[in-house]
Amino acid sequence: MPFQISPILIFIIIIWVLPWKAWALWRAARLGQKVWFVVLLVLNTMGILEIIYLFVISKKHLKGFQSDQSQKDEIKNF
Repeated sequence: MPFQISPILIFIIIIWVLPWKAWALWRAARLGQKVWFVVLLVLNTMGILEIIYLFVISKKHLKGFQSDQSQKDEIKNF
């Protein structure tokens, strides 16, 4: 007898993965990280890679991005 996955389980997995994937893709696009965007879009890791990207990898780039944005805002306001 082949292994069958319940439709309810599939629904729960989709509900879990979609918000993580959307948030990670949005952040990768906002930071201009094209390679990460493609990797996150293509690979399905049940949200694990997306969570690692959001809380570890993008944090490093986000700090630099925010300081660049604040410098641009200061120049505009001058």
